[in-house]
Amino acid sequence: MEDKGIWNRQVGVRGLLIVALVSLLAGLGVSDWFAGARLVSLWGGTASPEAQPTVAPQGLPDFVNLAKRLKPVVVNVSTTQVSQGGQGFENPFGEEDPFGDFWRRFFGGPGPRGPFRQKSLGSGFIIDRDGSILTNNHVVENAQKILVKLADEREFEAKVIGRDAKTDVAVIKINAKESLPVAPLGDSDRLEVGEWVMAIGNPFGLDNTVTSGIVSAKGRHIGGPYDNFIQTDASINPGNSGGPLINLHGEVVGINSAIYSRSGTNIGIGFAIPINLVKELLPQLKGKGKVTRGYLGVLIQKVTPEIAESLGVDKPKGALVADVTKGGPAEGAGIKVGDVIIEFDGKEIKESSDLPIIVARTPVDRKVRLKVLRDKKEVTLTVAVGEMKEEEVVASSPEKGELGLTVQQVTPQIAESLGLERPEGVVIAAVEPGSPADDAGLRRGDIVLEVDRKPVRKVADYRKALADVKKGKGFLFLVRRGESTLFLALKPSR
Repeated sequence: MEDKGIWNRQVGVRGLLIVALVSLLAGLGVSDWFAGARLVSLWGGTASPEAQPTVAPQGLPDFVNLAKRLKPVVVNVSTTQVSQGGQGFENPFGEEDPFGDFWRRFFGGPGPRGPFRQKSLGSGFIIDRDGSILTNNHVVENAQKILVKLADEREFEAKVIGRDAKTDVAVIKINAKESLPVAPLGDSDRLEVGEWVMAIGNPFGLDNTVTSGIVSAKGRHIGGPYDNFIQTDASINPGNSGGPLINLHGEVVGINSAIYSRSGTNIGIGFAIPINLVKELLPQLKGKGKVTRGYLGVLIQKVTPEIAESLGVDKPKGALVADVTKGGPAEGAGIKVGDVIIEFDGKEIKESSDLPIIVARTPVDRKVRLKVLRDKKEVTLTVAVGEMKEEEVVASSPEKGELGLTVQQVTPQIAESLGLERPEGVVIAAVEPGSPADDAGLRRGDIVLEVDRKPVRKVADYRKALADVKKGKGFLFLVRRGESTLFLALKPSR
């Protein structure tokens, strides 16, 4: 009875403390039940069934077991490149010169004459029991020697099986003479923004470093024609390149590839190549060592709000055709400069950057239907997809433009200096800084081909086209710049 009385008093005191804490939180205006539930639990109270999973230990990501499972499949990749140095003295330290970084950083070279060796570090992960390893192309590109160190410290020399510079993916292989652990590949399309992820790699040469974070964004484009990066705030630093990005199911959902940083170190913005994109490339990389892509033969650019208005399109969407390659698949299909491609092979083109990726994934010689907007009408065409040659690059063009420019007729002398076949057209002689033309991106030396879809062959055509445009409406210029053509929407000052 005495024990029971003590227990009752303890419960009474505990209850009073809980009531006091809840009252205090209410008086302070704290409405977050999670905060209140956590404070109560410190005193032995019980959180509500709804809040319990949030604060219970079993509700947190289990990175411990995840790291134990995945560490054996992650490898350290070190490469050696031989570069030509300048003239000077023979280096007494050889390739392990302690002052090598000093020479490279301040004088652009190693100091000694003749060839010198440069080492770099990266990461990778095993995808096949035969020793096939996925990594970044930039980790192994131009490497004379590739050394792979496994998690158990064993080292093997590797050879390149296949690589693709456009997506920065490479497959290398070691001969371990035994079955190796393999990383399970997941489905990156199912990733959600805010989902927990873990990265394993060798930042700054520190083997098997584990970091965690969340998926910050998907579908990021950072400069390449086939970019579709996963953005994450899991710490990624130099040396992480080629390592896996892993979800909570223990599946690889990406290859850590790049960081956004002014200093070269992590600031919470890292990028990984989606594993689904990599899985599409693997059969070709393993089978023939390179990737064959579909080719359309157009130069495209983004449809900005200004360009959409000039074309009479309701909202910015699709890919604007700025140029069509002579003899290419697009020309054969009847695609014209000024068309806006809004659908390709049944897939909607929301952004101009969508088109190169979709075309590249399309098998060569396959006939597909595409839809374009032409003169405010929808037109359906059929195109036989060609093969992208190694030297051909799908590019997006600048979009800015405006008035405040001086033009003149192309003379024979101007045509010769600009490399034109004949003295025809109107050339921009000057662009006023800060003018609408300057803001739009028009440059001195641009050849004006069209204004608001009207051909311009002489200065009189140019002036008439401007006069025909309604006052206050934007101008749509088609100009030739070097070997390319592009549309620029020029918004006059109001």
